[in-house]
Parts: sequence; C-alpha cells; structure tokens
Amino acid sequence: MPAKVAINGYGTIGKRVADAVIKQDDMKIVGVAKTKPNYEAKMALAKGYALYASNKDSLAKFDKAGVKVRGTLDDLLKECEIVIDCTPEESGYKPVYEKANIKGIWQGGEEHSLTNLSFNAAVNYSECYGASYVRVPSCNTTGLIRTLHPLESSFGIESVLAVMVRRATDPYDSKKGPINAIEPELEMPSHHGPDVQSVLKSLNIHTIAVKVPTTIMHLHAISVKLKRTATPKDVLDVWSRSPRIKFVRGEDGVKSTAQIMEVARDMSRNRSDLYEIAVWEDGVHVVNDKQLYYFQAVHQESDVVPENIDAIRAMMKLEKDGKKSIEKTDKALGITG
Repeated sequence: MPAKVAINGYGTIGKRVADAVIKQDDMKIVGVAKTKPNYEAKMALAKGYALYASNKDSLAKFDKAGVKVRGTLDDLLKECEIVIDCTPEESGYKPVYEKANIKGIWQGGEEHSLTNLSFNAAVNYSECYGASYVRVPSCNTTGLIRTLHPLESSFGIESVLAVMVRRATDPYDSKKGPINAIEPELEMPSHHGPDVQSVLKSLNIHTIAVKVPTTIMHLHAISVKLKRTATPKDVLDVWSRSPRIKFVRGEDGVKSTAQIMEVARDMSRNRSDLYEIAVWEDGVHVVNDKQLYYFQAVHQESDVVPENIDAIRAMMKLEKDGKKSIEKTDKALGITG
C-alpha cells in the first residue's frame, strides 16, 4: 500500500513536494493544510488535493472566503501516516504530530536539535531508516553536501571555505530585500557550516555568506584543501558518478545563474525546477595538486524536493537501499545523469 502523506504548509516547498509525491508509485498525498484561503490554497483545490485549514481560526477564514475545506489539520492528521512540515520556522507543530502518533519531516529553517536527525539521501539514508522525525537541511546546506560528500569519500578533505552569495528572497516575494544593496552575514561562521556538520559530522568547514539583490538562485564559491592529490578531471569524474549534480559550461554561454535557469526552462521541468546542483565544469581548478576551487549554483526553490521524497521512503521503510531510493526518485522527477 502506498504511504499516506500529508503536507502542512503549501507554499514554495510544500507545493513542490506535493507534486513530487504524486509522481511516485509508493506514496500518495491525502491532503494539504493552509492557514489562509489565498491563491495557493485555490490552486491546491484546482489540482485535486484535499484541502484542510491549519486550525479553527483558519477555518473561519476559509468559510468567510467561500473556499471549501474538509476540516482542520487535526482531521488531516487522522488520514495520514507521515506529514511533511513546510510551515515557517518555529511554527511549533511537533507536539501536534506526536499527539497524533505520526511521523514528521521538517525543512531547513528549523534547528537540527528539533529532530537530532538531518537527512541527506546519499550520506545517511540508513541512519534515518524507520525514524519518526527527521529534518531536511536548507537549500544551501543540501547544495554543499551534494558536492562535498563525494570529495570527502574519494580524496579526503582537510578543510573547506565556502562563500555563499545568497539570493535575497524567492521570485514571488515582493516584500523582502535587499533591493539595491549587498548585505553581509556578520556571524562567523555563517550558520551553513554547522548545518553541513549536522550531516557530515567530521567535516572541517567554515562558511561566509552575503545577500544580494537577486531572486533566482544562490551561488557558492568553494575552496577545498584535499588530503590526496587530484586533477580537475579526477574531481569531475567523481562528481559525474554522484547523484543530483549537473555540469554547465561558461564556454557554452552559461556564464551566470540567469543562463542556468534558462537551461532549466529548456528542460521543460515542472515549474522549471532544477533539482540538481549546477557546477561550472570549466570553473573547476586545482592548485598545487590538493587545493581545489570551484563554483556551484543552487536553485533554492527545488533542490531539497528529491531529498524529501527519499526521506519519506526511508522513514516509512518503503525501500531499504538508499541508492535505489535515489534512483527511483530521480527517474520519477526526470533527473538524469
């Protein structure tokens, strides 16, 4: 029987995870919960998802707006086996899920301490097999893990310095900034380094972040001191065998995040989502045999989506082998090579 999945929070990530779940043959969506009867709630209904209000106060708003729901989140939780929490950080739903005796997956806005299990399909699938609660780290953290884990496994890593040039907000959001400024994150290291260590526990990583006025992607400039010697070809060969990494080339005219997103559009994916981490193939350089430099770009709206699917499969014991789960998810979502 397919696993019964609920989505609490049908926004940027929630709606993408919902659409990814319905493409799998071993899980299904039993409903989505929203706090407001906005356009996303109406789109959920138009797509055929069963819609629920987050609570009784929200229920009154839906009634007033004439948007039909099937009940509240409490009712939805009676129908599911696992809930994907895509609500704003620190919304505090864990006691609700515990009371309902269902499993839960949170997103990267939450602290690792909420679950003490941060999930990455290629790294710790088996550790999360059958778990009750896990967290999928943020888009930036997931992006760093995707390329650093294969390097650590193949060459060993002495240290990493990653500089993240972060988008200001998601494309739909007209309220946040900066609009015309570059804003440094003054905390050192930025939270991304410790977040990577919630999965790659022994990795010596430091991170710096700045926020810039763009909405389409994040960009990482990464410096890695390897333990063993490598050439750019060695590094690219390792990544070519690793899941969810896509090479792009400046020589082909893909010189910025704008062109990467155009590539994603031309791939005709749902919402033009790029689930993979884009790495500039001709931007990979090795100095003195062990000092590696490279650039990568992260589509913040979508790179965590396949990780959520694999987390469902691990927690619900739908597939014991993490590699097989990745292959199944990627085939369903059209992720290739």
